[in-house]
Amino acid sequence: MGMRAVFPELAVDDIHGLAITRMPFPAKPGFVAHTDDVTAAMDRGREQGVDFTRQFTDFRPSVASQLRENLSVLRYAGALLPRPFSSVALDPDRVPVLLVPGFLSGDFAMAPMSDALRRVGHWTSPSGIAPNIGCTRVLADLLEGTLVAAAQTTGRRVAIVGWSRGGTLGKIIAIRRPELVSALITLGTPNTDPLAINPTLALQLQVLTRLTALGVPGLLGDDCLNGDCAAQVLEWLDADFPKDVPYVSAFSMTDAVIDWRACLDPAARHVEVESSHMAMGAEPAVIDLVRSLLIDIAPEAVTL
Repeated sequence: MGMRAVFPELAVDDIHGLAITRMPFPAKPGFVAHTDDVTAAMDRGREQGVDFTRQFTDFRPSVASQLRENLSVLRYAGALLPRPFSSVALDPDRVPVLLVPGFLSGDFAMAPMSDALRRVGHWTSPSGIAPNIGCTRVLADLLEGTLVAAAQTTGRRVAIVGWSRGGTLGKIIAIRRPELVSALITLGTPNTDPLAINPTLALQLQVLTRLTALGVPGLLGDDCLNGDCAAQVLEWLDADFPKDVPYVSAFSMTDAVIDWRACLDPAARHVEVESSHMAMGAEPAVIDLVRSLLIDIAPEAVTL
């Protein structure tokens, strides 16, 4: 069954069968490892005033929660400053990792996670996307090229870790090139509805599409939201996910940028984290979670 059939409006009865998998490592501050199923997550959502009968596109977080999102970036501002990826001794038995940043961001935003993964021996690759504001199909082609290069360089299948829109791009290329992908981990990625976003981000998208209409190159256009590009992206996302590629979707119920319910991809195992959206890729507990997940779902490097 396709995602659109599973999540037309995400009414309560539509998602009772989806499981948030109990993860095989101890709970730590910053993420919830013992949520039994989506129903439990929904119960907590109701306690926070979430209305599960709304359309995703009606996602309107409070002004206070959006302010907290913006302020959360300040905690990690220093770590997010542009700098080269670190160079350390790498462990050939660790799975190589391709890191993909979110919308309006670039590879510099993934540097804290890259540093942490390299410290334990993972080979990591930037996405080559800077910034992530272009046409989805163009960026997917670019990222597929980066994936091919990473696999050729390491001689191994590559794990993809994508933050927000980076996770959408990651899922697309995992479906297109499963033979090169060992695992997919998405962080705050609304893969069941890429436009399940707050009004501020929707306005930013409109600005980009208008600039494209005025002739500014390299930006996503209206076609990416309403035309053939959008239809192609939904077709990719709705396709069967490769069964031999482990897929974990991490979401935060306090996310004020995207509607966390749209992260509950039926193809994935789900993990709830305690983080804002804008700081998720630099949040130490989330980085620890990614390291643990890589051990769990891709414990050994797989040669091509």
